[in-house]
Amino acid sequence: MSLHFELVTPARLVRSEEVHMVVVPGTDGEFGVLEGHAPFMSTVKDGAIKVYRSAGAAPEEIQVQGGFAEVSAKGLTVLAEHVEG
Repeated sequence: MSLHFELVTPARLVRSEEVHMVVVPGTDGEFGVLEGHAPFMSTVKDGAIKVYRSAGAAPEEIQVQGGFAEVSAKGLTVLAEHVEG
């Protein structure tokens, strides 16, 4: 079982992949998303998105600046204003 994760900026699609879990720096605090998470939307603050490719794996950190996150039946989409790297 996996979560479909997409990271998008106004300029390009940065990531589109299947992962175990993603932790997002929401403006009201960090939140983790696994497959089957209830749908919701949140604004994203500047910080690191942590991508866990498998259970127990060390996270890959992706620095983002602002944006929105949407969790739906299709997975997690983060629309970031800017992604470093």
